[in-house]
Amino acid sequence: MTPKRLLSVVLLSLLPVAALAQGAQVGFGALQADPDAPVEVTAENLTVNQNDGTALFTGDVIVGQGEMRLSAPRVLVVYAEDRSAIARLEARGGVTLVSGEEAAEGDSADYDVEAGIIEMTGNVLLTQGGSALTADKMVADIKAGTARMTGRVKTVLQSSGASD
Repeated sequence: MTPKRLLSVVLLSLLPVAALAQGAQVGFGALQADPDAPVEVTAENLTVNQNDGTALFTGDVIVGQGEMRLSAPRVLVVYAEDRSAIARLEARGGVTLVSGEEAAEGDSADYDVEAGIIEMTGNVLLTQGGSALTADKMVADIKAGTARMTGRVKTVLQSSGASD
């Protein structure tokens, strides 16, 4: 193979990686996510603040909605202004989000319940089957079943001829 042809092959093989470095669009939990399902929270401790409409759950917190599960050491629940529903969840301290066979981990996560949008930040790792992606940030739209990874996105792409 000539040096020019080799360079062309290398550059073409890097195109998917370059696209990932700018941001990747991936599927996430389309079949398992139900943003209209009730939210169930389990924790060791609960502190309610009637003045600002929040509830702070601490200690092995597990939040469930349909088939989706979120776990973290600390989750702040912010209620809607009229206190009739949960507006958002703010999870901190190392967050794991599982939907079906997909899982994501990050330092923190904010979940806008009504919009069905989850934003994870800090050392985000998304696993889907045998594939894994890392990034600085992931925004998942659970209504659409999609996610966008941005900020130093990295993955390993297996060739179709790879075998164990």
